[in-house]
Amino acid sequence: KQWYQRRVRGDIKQPEAERYNYKHVVDGTSRIIRSEGIAALFRGVGPNCGRAALMNIGQVAFYDQTKDTLLRLEVIGDNTRGHFVCSFLAGTAATLITQPFDVVKTRVMQGSRYSGVFQCIIATAKEGPKSFYKGFVPAWVRLSPQTILTWIMLEKLRKIFPAT
Repeated sequence: KQWYQRRVRGDIKQPEAERYNYKHVVDGTSRIIRSEGIAALFRGVGPNCGRAALMNIGQVAFYDQTKDTLLRLEVIGDNTRGHFVCSFLAGTAATLITQPFDVVKTRVMQGSRYSGVFQCIIATAKEGPKSFYKGFVPAWVRLSPQTILTWIMLEKLRKIFPAT
């Protein structure tokens, strides 16, 4: 599904003669398989897996480490305000860590502009380091609230259902 969304969203940016103009997902899938082979459906899986691993590091490890450190230093309390601060920082860290992977994943999934992930990384790097963070603000606006709500709800559940 994700590759299809990337192609459809990126299609409007293409010159009219180069657009895919898929009618629906089944049309898009069958045309991609016919013209590019079934492997094209899995384009971008590597960067997506790397992104998922780093997302977990950014959200889970950063939240726990920040919470432990700020509690030990008595900067925050073990309350909703403290959980908000730590989850806000975790959401920001996760976005910073994963944004380069998102950029590469999106570019690779949009089509056959690159022969592979490494060519995409090199081409993006040639645009400058900031190019790996294109779309950072929308990604942060999407990810941070989800991270904040997840951790605040988890902490509430931990209080309601303490570990035995």
